[in-house]
Amino acid sequence: MLNISPQNSVTQRLPEGKWTCLERNPLPAGNRMMRNWLLALLVIFIILLFLPWQQNIQSKGKMTTLDPSDRPQTIQATIPGRIDQWFVREGQLVKKGDTIVHLSEVKVDYFDPELVGRTENQVRAKAGAITTYEQKAGALAEQIAAMRAELILKKEQLEAKVKQVELKLLSQEADLEQARVSLSIAQRQLARTDTLFQQGIKSRTDLEDKQQKMQETQAKAIAAENKVAENRQELEVTRLALRNIVNEYNNKVAKAQSDRFSTLSDRFGAEGELNKMQIQAKNYEERSQFYYIIAPQDCYITQVVKPGIGETVKEGDPIVTIMPANFELAVEMHVRPMDLPLVRQNEEVRFVFDGWPAIVFSGWPDLSVGTYSGRIVAIDNNIDKNGRYRLLVAPNPDDRPWPEALRPGSGVQGIALLGHVQVWYELWRQLNGFPPDYYGIGDKEEEKKGTKAPIKSLK
Repeated sequence: MLNISPQNSVTQRLPEGKWTCLERNPLPAGNRMMRNWLLALLVIFIILLFLPWQQNIQSKGKMTTLDPSDRPQTIQATIPGRIDQWFVREGQLVKKGDTIVHLSEVKVDYFDPELVGRTENQVRAKAGAITTYEQKAGALAEQIAAMRAELILKKEQLEAKVKQVELKLLSQEADLEQARVSLSIAQRQLARTDTLFQQGIKSRTDLEDKQQKMQETQAKAIAAENKVAENRQELEVTRLALRNIVNEYNNKVAKAQSDRFSTLSDRFGAEGELNKMQIQAKNYEERSQFYYIIAPQDCYITQVVKPGIGETVKEGDPIVTIMPANFELAVEMHVRPMDLPLVRQNEEVRFVFDGWPAIVFSGWPDLSVGTYSGRIVAIDNNIDKNGRYRLLVAPNPDDRPWPEALRPGSGVQGIALLGHVQVWYELWRQLNGFPPDYYGIGDKEEEKKGTKAPIKSLK
């Protein structure tokens, strides 16, 4: 009865052809519907496996700006001071150049309200001293030139005097020679007269006349010798004066040059002091402008860091934070190093902004609702502290604009779109943990042609 043994099977005892009801009895309607549904789902699943799927990389990011000067920033105090008056409120829109806050001085060295004017007066006085030094140096240069010209004249004068004395000496020597000859003649005449006087030929008067004449001639010879000696002495004195005049004027010129160089040294020192005073005066003038902290651009006052009146701030302390009024938004997102080769400049990225509802089909971006498009404009070369690379994405000009209410710092979910593959391949890749394909179909064609665009990076 249990139909266990094939020798004793129950089916062998049943008559054939008498149980066709079992074959003609159809399945229940519910079972048929389940079968049809399963077959339909199987066909749909098989069809879906061969549908195109766009690979992507998803990453969290935040809103920022393309221009670094358009990002939120803090205004610091350039000089230490005390807050005197606020001219703005938080949330207020200010224009470029508008005054935000006024500071007063806290250092003793800058308390004088006329500090800039008095320093400028010192600069003018020092400039006048420099002019005086220049005039004195010029006068000494003229004096040196005059001394050199006078030396030339003195030398010419003494040289002429030397020649004059030499000529006079020649004349005196000729007179001396003549006096000596006259003396010799007078002596011979006296000797002859004395001999004739002894013989009684000449009278005593003749003898005395010859003696007187000889005395006169001797006196003239002595006078001529004295004149010659005097002229020789005068010649030596003149030559010595000629030598001394050069040394004397060289000493005078050297002293005048020393005075001139000393004056020039004082002038250069005064110029150095003048430059220091000019720098100091300019620093005082610039410092006086730092008492008023002004807006560097059109911006909103977001937060006042030092609100108290009379509160002191140090150099470099933050006073107020601002947000530029005009900015161009961008998205800052980060990708893993293994995904970096998959992204390129100018590739499309889809975004879901925080606060804007969206329905996302990552593999079929065209079917997504509420997403926004962007283009990669730069890729950072440096890895961050979290081990990721930064991408900067700008709005896509060919797609709808981003919401105007977006502000820097808000959260973003980014989906970087890659190449197209089939669904079965994507499922197989996901199950095996393989990364997305490095090349898409279009990339392979560009690689063959050698026209693939290079990756640009942030500098």
